[in-house]
Amino acid sequence: MAGEPLVLVVEDEPAQREVLAYNIQAEGFQVMTAEAGDIALEMVRETPPDVIVLDWMLPHVSGIEVCRQLKMGTDTARIPIIMLSARSEEVDKIRGLETGADDYVTKPYSVAELLARLRTQLRRVRPATVGERLEFEDILIDLAEHRVYRNKEQLSLGPTEFRLLTAFMERPGRVWSREQLLDRVWGRDIYVDSRTVDVHVGRLRKALKAGDHGDPIRTVRGAGYALG
Repeated sequence: MAGEPLVLVVEDEPAQREVLAYNIQAEGFQVMTAEAGDIALEMVRETPPDVIVLDWMLPHVSGIEVCRQLKMGTDTARIPIIMLSARSEEVDKIRGLETGADDYVTKPYSVAELLARLRTQLRRVRPATVGERLEFEDILIDLAEHRVYRNKEQLSLGPTEFRLLTAFMERPGRVWSREQLLDRVWGRDIYVDSRTVDVHVGRLRKALKAGDHGDPIRTVRGAGYALG
């Protein structure tokens, strides 16, 4: 579904990978899977997920090394990582967290507990998934009531423009490529021409500028769009 959080599951055991993917999809989230660390790194660079569920023991590139590389990357450092490991010793947990993991779950684990921890991380990076308010300067989105205000005046937005603004306001300052906006707003399984993004960004700008307000959306030449 367009706009749903995207979770990357990195697990080399096929049965575990399938169980995780099935249960996360059942929660209404989109899922990508990778069976090795090098594949995961490539996938994250092409399509950044909202949260990564990452196994410690992986072929080719270990989960710890994947975590380290992602946390050092400018574009990937803020993606929450939940580390899965059969290593239950405190020293191993500390090592995982010090490498940059945002949470650490020891195997065997309950799927219900893992999903609860996943929702906690999503609440931090995608508040829209829990029906809260988003604010940026004088713009406010009330996600529960599906209303948008600028300087306390309600704006009229179409559903696509509403989803676009929500994506921008969840991560102010982030530069979104047209392809990333297509994945986030329209969904990865729907083919839409990238020029459609320009059309809807133009409509969003027009709505936000109503009443002589300034334009909060930046066009970044050769890269895409950003809020602020």
